[in-house]
Amino acid sequence: MLPSDGSEIEEAVIVTRWNRRLLFGAMAMLVPVLVGCEAGLNAPTLEFHPANFAANTVRNGISLSNVFVLGPEPGGVLRTGDQTSVFLSIYSQAGTDRLDSVSAPGTAASVRVTGGSVRVPPFTLVDLSGPEPDVVLVRLQRPLTAGRTVTMTFRFARAGTITLRVPVEPRAYAYATFSPPAIPAPSESPTAGGSATPSPGASASASPTP
Repeated sequence: MLPSDGSEIEEAVIVTRWNRRLLFGAMAMLVPVLVGCEAGLNAPTLEFHPANFAANTVRNGISLSNVFVLGPEPGGVLRTGDQTSVFLSIYSQAGTDRLDSVSAPGTAASVRVTGGSVRVPPFTLVDLSGPEPDVVLVRLQRPLTAGRTVTMTFRFARAGTITLRVPVEPRAYAYATFSPPAIPAPSESPTAGGSATPSPGASASASPTP
């Protein structure tokens, strides 16, 4: 067997050292990636949050986005007769329009819109996302829980009628800061024996005798 040339041995050592450097370099590059993956397993984005399943649609030049009904807290139920909030954004891709009315047939007896209607200027986002709701489902006709959907109809002066299924989102996670509608104050009723209007007989007895 012929003895190896010294230059060949030196070249082999250099190649081996170079391969080791490449290996160590690759491992060094992988460490942050692996650490990032490990951090990602505990990252807030991987905690349970409801996905943005809000309804979105574009029809007749009107864009409705992030439309959702505010449901109860997780595990809760909105009962028949309750009221709840609806949040959305409106954008007109054409001219000036106006949201004249909203309805939720089969779900609410009526839908209240603050001011009676909403003006929608062209190319301007009209944000109806609170904090106080501008659209309210009044007197629910059926119980509502998170995860259900509500069929709602939005009537515009120019764009016409737009109907879509709107999800009910729990009042938690990304929706925890949204407000339910204010509970209306109970109407005052006269108490027995405390009528503010005196009877004719009482007026006559109170008058001085001529």
